Amino acid sequence: KLFDFFQFNHILFPFYENNKKHKILLFGDTMKHFTSLHERILIGKRLYSLLFRDTHVLSQIISWAQHHPHTGSRKDYWPHLFSSVNESFSREFYKRRIKKCQLRSGAYRIYSPALIYAWRDMKHKEVDSEDWFTDWQVVNYLVDKEENINGQITEDYCKTLERIELAILAKKNVLLREEE
Repeated sequence: KLFDFFQFNHILFPFYENNKKHKILLFGDTMKHFTSLHERILIGKRLYSLLFRDTHVLSQIISWAQHHPHTGSRKDYWPHLFSSVNESFSREFYKRRIKKCQLRSGAYRIYSPALIYAWRDMKHKEVDSEDWFTDWQVVNYLVDKEENINGQITEDYCKTLERIELAILAKKNVLLREEE
């Protein structure tokens, strides 16, 4: 719920800026109210529109994905900020590490493990094979409302990382003080 409230849920598509192999930009959108089916449908439509309205951006995203196996770690796209190995000590007093999407001097990279190490595989119940269509109003989802979003999410994502750090800083430092 905190991630919904602060809009921390981003769907990201990394790509190289103008095919320069040194700068990775992020394209995507922010997910609001993840528990809402309506909102999930709308973000799916927005992402589809973003990806397929500009063939140049789509080809850059596809090229990046073909050259980078997906592990689920943020290190995949920003190894300058994230590490799949925890470089810090768990009991260490937390200090801010990021400023404007750059690591502060002397700061450890943020731990971001590969997905296989962060979450167990889940076995889900088989879905009922009943017809999901119960209301003709769902055809409204097929109408393109031509929302004008540009997909440039790099700056928003950087700000989100800084806000997450502030939340971590508050939580960790309060808990450390309580234990003393």
